[in-house]
Amino acid sequence: MTATWYEGDDSENPWEPPLAGTEAEHLLGALDRLRATFRWKAGGLTAEQLATRLGPSALTIGGLLKHLTGAETVKATWDLFGSNPGEPWASLEDHDWPFTSAAEDSPAALYENYDAAVLRSRSVLAEAIEKDGLDQPIFLSETWGTTVTLRRIICDLIEEYGRHTGHADLIRESIDGRVGEDPPAHWRPEGHRES
Repeated sequence: MTATWYEGDDSENPWEPPLAGTEAEHLLGALDRLRATFRWKAGGLTAEQLATRLGPSALTIGGLLKHLTGAETVKATWDLFGSNPGEPWASLEDHDWPFTSAAEDSPAALYENYDAAVLRSRSVLAEAIEKDGLDQPIFLSETWGTTVTLRRIICDLIEEYGRHTGHADLIRESIDGRVGEDPPAHWRPEGHRES
């Protein structure tokens, strides 16, 4: 399994945001908490469970994992620096593709790709903030023709996770009844089940 951002941290809840920190610490803390909650909701599922739909919605937890893998990857490469995010993200034209193609991926690949993308993104964002702060203009400024700061990328990721963690809440509850706001104390990611 790919390393995660809290590996080696044996605190009870390493994803808990600070009670009194800087703006950057609070933004990154809120993002990490959402990442952990989403990963907890998505963890330990079989291929069939990862492809489970709720009602008329086409959303699946597998599709959410793949979509958020792309969001983490693109924001920490193209949006921030204008650098190539690699395939399949560099040439992606169909924005529904992560959702519609996830069932073709193995559970192991979905979890490993997601965990690796979060680990890279977390490191890149923390390094960029440490170097030039939240107010630094990013590559999207050139694309949009106006100043866009690093703060915007982090807020966009928080919004993505807020929306999709809510989706994962409902889908996961329909699969096996897992409910809750945060992962339980000392939780760490689990991969998938074969069946």
